[in-house]
Amino acid sequence: MMDATANPRTLLLLGGTSDIAQAIAEAYAAESPELTVILAARPTERREQAAARLSAVGATVRQVDFDATDAAGHAATIEAAFGDGDVDLAVVAFGLLGDPEAAWQDAEEARALAEVNYAAPVHVGVMLADRMRTQGHGEIVVLSSVAGERIRRSNFVYGSTKAGLDGFYRGLGEALRGSGVRVLVVRPGFVRSKMTAGLKAAPLAVSPAQVAAAVVDGVRTGRSVIWVPRQFRLVMGVLKLVPQPIFRKLPF
Repeated sequence: MMDATANPRTLLLLGGTSDIAQAIAEAYAAESPELTVILAARPTERREQAAARLSAVGATVRQVDFDATDAAGHAATIEAAFGDGDVDLAVVAFGLLGDPEAAWQDAEEARALAEVNYAAPVHVGVMLADRMRTQGHGEIVVLSSVAGERIRRSNFVYGSTKAGLDGFYRGLGEALRGSGVRVLVVRPGFVRSKMTAGLKAAPLAVSPAQVAAAVVDGVRTGRSVIWVPRQFRLVMGVLKLVPQPIFRKLPF
């Protein structure tokens, strides 16, 4: 019997205009001529362009409204996404990078990062887990970041939100054990995308397509956490052992 998670026929993208989310959908569409993608994002021209891009590679696309900052509307988004039946795979791909210096000096900037990068993913994560437990199968893929593993002074507000996100979804995966629902936490390094346009690429930078390939492999092999690229697992393991006085002097 075909594994509906490893070979999804219905894919939900929360934050569907993100480059990584689009690349994940394209990777699955290349293998499945019957893939349905539920594109959850704000109703903008970017969403229309994303839908057209996925339709062009053979996916059937259904658009639903989603705004991370509208907590009152999240339930309606999830209801609409599951309205036509089961969702095999859900990707939580929305987030803000923000201005790292403004984020610790401007209370509203800090609040926005915390809301979009942590509070909203937790809110929808609980709803996704509930719906997938009811249907008896499914997988939630969440885009975390290596920035949350050892938080740096240069982007500590962003890093702290990713640390919280990461911890919640790791715990959610444990709580869901035995339910038929799995969680995959994805920890990329620097990804060359719209979100990082204009920033100097960090070492071990990857493309959205490379992240997507790692996600497909991680889902199929039943992993709970992956680093992209894989070398980051060793790099972060070493950095966690570096004393803070030395860590703060490192050139990144």
